[in-house]
Amino acid sequence: MRTCAKVFLHNIIGCTKNKVCIYCVQMLINKKQYGKLFLGHLGVFCAHFVFCDQRYVVFVFILCTDSIVERRALRENVFPKLREHCRHTLGLDVRVIDPFESSDPSRWPDVNTRQQLMKECRESSAGPFLLVNKTPGIILPTQVEVSEYQLLLQECQQVGVSTRELERVYQREENTIPPSYCLRPPHRYSCCTQVLTVKRNIHVSLIKSTEASLAVALDADLRFALDNRPDTDIARHCLIYINKVVNAIGERDKNSQLQLLSQSEVKAATSELLAPTDGQLLSELCDNFLPGLITSCQLVVYTTTTECDRRHGYTTARRRCYAESLCQQVYTDLVVLIDSMNALRPRADSHLGDALAREQAEQEELCDILHRFYEFSLHCDSFPKHDPKFFLGTNPDDPGCTTNSRDYKATCSNTTTLEHVSDSNINLCTVPWPDSRGPISGTIKPDISLSELKERFSTILSLLPFPRRTLVLLLDGLDQLENNFGLQIIESLPSPLPPGVKLILTVSSNQTQVLQAIKLHYPQCNPPQCVSKDSETKSGYDCVQLGLADRKQCVKMLASLLSSSGRRVTSGQQALVNQALTSCGLTLYAQLLHVHTSLWRSDLDVTGSSLPNGVHSSISALLDHLEQKHGSSIVARAVSYLTLSRTGLTEAEFVDLLSSDDEVLAEYVQRGETPSSSMRVPQIDVERVLLDLRRFLIRRTVAGSHVLFWMSRHFQLVVAKRYLGTHEARMEIHSEMADYFSGRWGGGSAKPLFVNQKSEPNKDTAEMKIYIDRQLPSQPFVFTSSPKDIGQVNLRKVVELPYHLQRSDRWEELEDKLLMSLRFHQAMVQAGLLWDLVAILEGEESSSQVLLSRERLLLASTLKASACLLQSAPLQLPTVMEADLLPYLEVFPALEGYVREISQERRMRGSGLGLTLCPAPSSVPSIQFLQCNSKPEDVSVTEAAVTECGVVAEIMDDGSAWIWKSYAHGVVQLSLSCEQKELKFAGVKSSGQFMLLSTHCNKLFLWDVTGPEMFLEVKDTLKTEFESIQQTLNKVEGFVARRKLFIWWKGESFVSVFDVSSETLTHFHCLSSVTCLVCSSNGFYMYCGQEEGTVSVFDIETSSLLGTCSNPNHSAVALIILSEDKREMACVDKLGNITLWDVAAQPPRLIKESYTGCKANILNIDYTEESDTLLVCQSQQVTMWDTCDWELWDQFFAPQDRAFSQAVLSQDGHLFLALLDTCTFVLVWRVNTGECILSLETNKQPHTLLKMASDVICITSDGCLTVWDSGMIAAAGTALKMGCGVREVVAEQTGEWFYTSDGSEAVWRWNLEKGFPHAKFLHDGPVEKLRLSPNSIHLVSLSAGEIYVWQTESGQNMLRISGSRATDILITPKSNCGVCVSERGLSRVWNLTRGSIVCSINLYLSDAQVSPESTFLIGHHRGDLLAASLWSGSISKRFSCVESSECVVAFHTLPEFPDFVVVMAASGAVYTWNIAEETVCRHFHLPHMFHCQPRDFHIASTGSYALLSTDNDALNLLDLCQLRLYSLKTEGPVVKVCLGKTGDYAFYICRTTNLEKSGVCYQHSRPVLTVVRLADGERVGRVHLCKNPLTLVVSEQRVFVGFNDGSVGVYSFSDGIISGDESIRCRDNLNNLLKQCPFDRASLRWPLTWGEHANSTQKDPRPEWDSNLKNSSCEVTVCNHRHSHVVCYMLYLAPTFSNSNVVQWPPYKSYSHYNEEKR
Repeated sequence: MRTCAKVFLHNIIGCTKNKVCIYCVQMLINKKQYGKLFLGHLGVFCAHFVFCDQRYVVFVFILCTDSIVERRALRENVFPKLREHCRHTLGLDVRVIDPFESSDPSRWPDVNTRQQLMKECRESSAGPFLLVNKTPGIILPTQVEVSEYQLLLQECQQVGVSTRELERVYQREENTIPPSYCLRPPHRYSCCTQVLTVKRNIHVSLIKSTEASLAVALDADLRFALDNRPDTDIARHCLIYINKVVNAIGERDKNSQLQLLSQSEVKAATSELLAPTDGQLLSELCDNFLPGLITSCQLVVYTTTTECDRRHGYTTARRRCYAESLCQQVYTDLVVLIDSMNALRPRADSHLGDALAREQAEQEELCDILHRFYEFSLHCDSFPKHDPKFFLGTNPDDPGCTTNSRDYKATCSNTTTLEHVSDSNINLCTVPWPDSRGPISGTIKPDISLSELKERFSTILSLLPFPRRTLVLLLDGLDQLENNFGLQIIESLPSPLPPGVKLILTVSSNQTQVLQAIKLHYPQCNPPQCVSKDSETKSGYDCVQLGLADRKQCVKMLASLLSSSGRRVTSGQQALVNQALTSCGLTLYAQLLHVHTSLWRSDLDVTGSSLPNGVHSSISALLDHLEQKHGSSIVARAVSYLTLSRTGLTEAEFVDLLSSDDEVLAEYVQRGETPSSSMRVPQIDVERVLLDLRRFLIRRTVAGSHVLFWMSRHFQLVVAKRYLGTHEARMEIHSEMADYFSGRWGGGSAKPLFVNQKSEPNKDTAEMKIYIDRQLPSQPFVFTSSPKDIGQVNLRKVVELPYHLQRSDRWEELEDKLLMSLRFHQAMVQAGLLWDLVAILEGEESSSQVLLSRERLLLASTLKASACLLQSAPLQLPTVMEADLLPYLEVFPALEGYVREISQERRMRGSGLGLTLCPAPSSVPSIQFLQCNSKPEDVSVTEAAVTECGVVAEIMDDGSAWIWKSYAHGVVQLSLSCEQKELKFAGVKSSGQFMLLSTHCNKLFLWDVTGPEMFLEVKDTLKTEFESIQQTLNKVEGFVARRKLFIWWKGESFVSVFDVSSETLTHFHCLSSVTCLVCSSNGFYMYCGQEEGTVSVFDIETSSLLGTCSNPNHSAVALIILSEDKREMACVDKLGNITLWDVAAQPPRLIKESYTGCKANILNIDYTEESDTLLVCQSQQVTMWDTCDWELWDQFFAPQDRAFSQAVLSQDGHLFLALLDTCTFVLVWRVNTGECILSLETNKQPHTLLKMASDVICITSDGCLTVWDSGMIAAAGTALKMGCGVREVVAEQTGEWFYTSDGSEAVWRWNLEKGFPHAKFLHDGPVEKLRLSPNSIHLVSLSAGEIYVWQTESGQNMLRISGSRATDILITPKSNCGVCVSERGLSRVWNLTRGSIVCSINLYLSDAQVSPESTFLIGHHRGDLLAASLWSGSISKRFSCVESSECVVAFHTLPEFPDFVVVMAASGAVYTWNIAEETVCRHFHLPHMFHCQPRDFHIASTGSYALLSTDNDALNLLDLCQLRLYSLKTEGPVVKVCLGKTGDYAFYICRTTNLEKSGVCYQHSRPVLTVVRLADGERVGRVHLCKNPLTLVVSEQRVFVGFNDGSVGVYSFSDGIISGDESIRCRDNLNNLLKQCPFDRASLRWPLTWGEHANSTQKDPRPEWDSNLKNSSCEVTVCNHRHSHVVCYMLYLAPTFSNSNVVQWPPYKSYSHYNEEKR
């Protein structure tokens, strides 16, 4: 076989006249983030091999002399498409590396670089790895050892060949190991004819040692990639494409080339012919390696032969045609191989696995980094050698110090493997988030609160002690946290540490505050000033300062680095290095010196300026070298993109970003040439830059991707100073990265590029705008191969895009495309980043820039409320958000686009369950919940106030004050100090935009919240005198801010008027203690209410008393309402009584008195001027007053055994909110009906309610703030719903109109399009039954024994029939008659339009149904099934079971088969009764596990499915098309269930039973409406209902659900799987079976069916069924359905039929005849 393969190859490619191309592609798969494509060229042939295993994705080799056309075609046509396919189907990225893509030979990498790239591909690649290699002629080796070079010179002299050319291009270098002759830089990529001649004539031994290097190891790359690989891996997935070109060079081309050659060129060509040919150099490859590979692996080979015209040869057109066909074939084969990897495809629950896998990978990587900490114990004398309980590492403020764990890894030169102290690393959920103070900040914002952090610590410590394990808590970079969060974390740590717990903290040494806090928190671990080894061991505490390394260690480290790279330095150069390391003994500096010294030649004279001083100078010198080597633009942009990225960049992203950069791409456009329509920066150029930077980069795992980032922050600092010094420069980079990750120029979109070109030869250069496709990938939020595919989340986009949009100040785009985008939210939730999404929506920084802050807070609140459900089922996000947002679209119209996007997403998927009419909410979600983590746990609120600007202040009982200013800020503590003492606050009052804070030392501070945070102390001389006498706390009762401040104190009879501008104070004295105060709008008059019921009126300008008035009962005045238009003043006393005064006259004249009769003091008063409503709250009642006429409007009494504590009005006055004692809810009443309609949830006992212009704030006793939007409360409170639970729902066929009944006197007619009731049909009594005629013209209702007939269009009551004594009503399918079924009287059939009686039926038929032809009324009677004629009323038909003791338990008519009735017997026997032919067929006997429940039994109108029961959390169904029994598992007990009209779907509502797993999650505890496709058991859609359902009705494509609170929800469902043709075909099959005679069906062997006479005495041929379906003669097959919740039982029975099994029954004409026969 090996010989045959060799001959086969020689037959194809051995002829020198023909040009043969062999294309070899290797395909390998791995479950990582991206793969690599290494593209190149190998010698004479052209071959592609394709392999596939579980590690990498693609290797490709191309071997041919000239493959420019094929390689370009692959790059432009195949690889972009392949990359898109891999990204969308597998979530993998693809890189293409073509080492010889550039036309400039100076850019070609050498053999070592190529093999280094291939090695990296094989080790780290994860998704397509495509390798192609090339040899463009013979390239001289860059380095030849001295012994080989001298041998080469000797052989040349012996054969008489001149060595001058060799001595010119090579130079001796002593700094290499071993010493070698190196090629001078100008000759690195040149080919030398003399050398080739020398090579041909030298000794065979020399050829053996130097031929491989002179030929650049033509087959070395191929062998490097394929050798030592198992043959099985190669054999399974390998394809070879061979193209044989006959007559490749035409005669005309040969003659023209000879004519153009000059004499010197002919001589040179002749010399070149003497050189070894490519075929000779590749003879071993062709003779042995490739034939052996094909033979041993049995590879598939594609061969084509292109025969060219002898005159023209291999023309460009022919070659382009072959390239196109090659591209199509290669792409097809690669896609087939990729799609065959089914194991990598995402599953329905893959989101959870992916999130856990990402976290596990990140944790393992972090553990590996932390494990390297032990290396310091080998080199650092100060590092603890014992096992400390508490370890503190401090970093000096030095350019070489490290600031995070990844920097520690970079400073280690050697790795020592030690045993881990713990197998698990616990993530405390802190995520890196860039700070807004600068582009290179490393600030970390924790995404959990302090209370949650304490809880997690408690959870971790509760698991102790670990058996043979030690719990290590590592807190790194505490000093980098904002808002002193690091100090709070330290205070939350347990002190002392429990046994078995070790704590490691890392803090910068210049953060003295943090260090001092650590020492104070752990005083038992504080070492003495002079720490000895004994004291360290005894205390269990170590503080290690990571200082500078020793110079000898740095020198040793540098020597090791040089040796590993095959370099060294001379003794003179070493002295300079030693001097530099003496000045800076940092390991990072030593690593940077390695880069500089490795470039030194041995003959280079170095001085003190040859080496940069310090780390930053060395980094700058490194960048200078890279710019000189690779180009300034590509280096500058590459390091800039990396520096400003949020988490780092992948290699593929580097190339994409640089290709998208106009400045970089313009360098590759040659002057005077028009660039191609598609163009990219060569991947190899970027790879070479990254290779030079590799030692200063780290590869880390972020969100499942392997990204590169700087090993030390000092690279970021240098790059920022060098390239990103201006804000505009940073904005440009961030904007470019935002465009890339948003996919603006991806997916084939051309981006404009401005290039300089000459339009004509003699004209100046002009700038032209050219659109070029940069071949950037598309950037969807989720990679999917089809709209119904779950896909994989584009984590790189969701992580990077928000950050760059924010940093580029593109706030509108951030809001529209991310913050308010369903697709972004879906991607974040599906990726397991729900809490990160909440943090972004609640972010403080974006709140100041983005306008829709309230909408974002509502979205965040909804996500948090449904977090438990969404984390387990992220695909439920659209339905959850739709249900929670639809009721409030009028309040937040900006969310209409979000809801519209939900509908579009459902239409795109083609299936789902959506909300058409939202039920009235029973609660309102809060838009913000705030709690301060720094508050002590045992403090409570004593007083709270809010300004008209929305600033809230809380005073706690420990004297602290807390302020909440707006949505963009959290709760912060207010701190004031006087005489170096912190003040303790006693109270707070508000008026307008001012706040007045009082302290325990009787100081007053005024704060204008609209201005700067400056506090003005208000000094009252009169109060100062009282303080010196009484020495008691003076509590401010209140103040009013108009033009001046009016302040009064509790128990004081004077008012202090303070002028803020002049800081002057005036006092006004009253007769008794001042209780309330009001000023006129112009601020000239003051009305003071007093304890004795007196009101004093003062002129403020003249300080004179204008008059007084007193209440007749002398009760203290609680509130004064001044109506300046009417010149009236209303006074409310402490008992709730009201007196109205005319203030036009002096003294004021009493107009009206109103008494409530209540003896309890009022708790609070609320007045709304817009609605002219006054609310007076007392403990047992809330009183409403109409302030227009000052009449008592209504009174609301507290529930039994409860008492009101506070009540406030809504903004429009239609609702009021109240607090009850010992109740954690805020209850909402509707004023006009007196109903309690809403309950607002709070976590703890509410303390007070604060009302703002657009919000309602509840402050709990511990100081937490819950904020609700007033518009949302109004929308939920005014939503229409019936008074009681909805009992019945009937809908018209179109579904646009439907009717509901709640058992009251009213029936509501709803319009679905408008979403609210259109009319009400009122009755004299409660409505018991409701029926709608099939033509939707008449509505018939039963109320108190009377029948009402309504015309639906006009709402007119056409008929009212009394005395029917009916218990049920029916309407015939033809809509011409109605039937009232009476249990105690005659059942009557009457004309629906005229009301005339058609006939009467004497017998009572229970569970009656009208036959589809409107001819019979069928129902139960004494265990039999009777059919009464609707024309005569006589019993015409009767059905009785075989056994007299057996009765009928359920039956159902079939509308599409009007002659048949399906009957279920108590024993489980199933019959079909043909009423027209009066025949009966008994089909089968149901097993016990599938017994029929009469209340659940239902058959679809098409007869395709029958619902039997809903036992054991399952739907038991009978498939009549395929005659199978189904058991569909549900999430819990089924509450309601029904089948669709067509029988294709089942609709059910159930309650989940997995609450023990989910805790007390709000969403998990709600009932679930589910739609199931019966054909395959797949769930089409599911919605969590907001309340308890009472009714479920399905009409066409809509589902109507009536709830227990009187509201109705309408849901629409769609499914693109079942087409109309399939449904019709199923019904036709069943129709053919049912319409056949039982005798004819005998030959069909119909499973589950046989027929016999109902009264036959023959022995039942059926075997007895037991509960376990054992010992049965039937065959029971349990099918494993592809849906886990579906169990299918196939029951195959052997039917028996005979002619005697079917007889004609005698018709029963009258009731008496029936009785005689029955007797």
